[in-house]
Amino acid sequence: MADNEKPTDGKQQDITKFLIMTLASIVIMFIVFAGVNYVIMENLISQKISTLNLSQEELSEGEGEEDEIQKGIIVDLGDFILNLCDENQKKYLKVNVALEVTKKDTDFPEQTEEKSSGHGGHGAAPAPVDPMEAIQKEMNQYKPAIRDAVITNLSSKTSTELATAAGKELAKEQITNDVNAILGGEREVLRVSFGQFIIQ
Repeated sequence: MADNEKPTDGKQQDITKFLIMTLASIVIMFIVFAGVNYVIMENLISQKISTLNLSQEELSEGEGEEDEIQKGIIVDLGDFILNLCDENQKKYLKVNVALEVTKKDTDFPEQTEEKSSGHGGHGAAPAPVDPMEAIQKEMNQYKPAIRDAVITNLSSKTSTELATAAGKELAKEQITNDVNAILGGEREVLRVSFGQFIIQ
């Protein structure tokens, strides 16, 4: 009987060893898998964060460039007193209109002169020209046509149309299109502003 018990004890010990070895290898494989997975995920997350940081920097640079492009030169067209096109009773509009137009590379020449004047030259320097004065002179040649476009546009509206914000925005959009056609690509209207807007 003792001989019969020995082989079963040996089998049980073998099974126990096999189970322990199997469990140990499963645990080791799980630890290795978890470690590799952690390293891979850590690398992926850091790559994602760096690409997000780069894209945010590009976006902020793009916004900065956009802001620079959107800043223009203000041209005041002065006050307008117009008859509106109401049928039942006469309505008048008193409005001050200003345009913001794009800048050109040649508008501010002293900046480029400062960059290029590194080597000394002989002779007197030319008198500095006020760039804003030159721009105003340039825009003065267009002013009669621009004022006519503003008058034509606004006097074709009724007081009801111009009383709403949407009506004012539509008028600004139409003035922008008309003035851009007049400027013929020399400059472009960025914004139309109404300083004073009274309907009586």
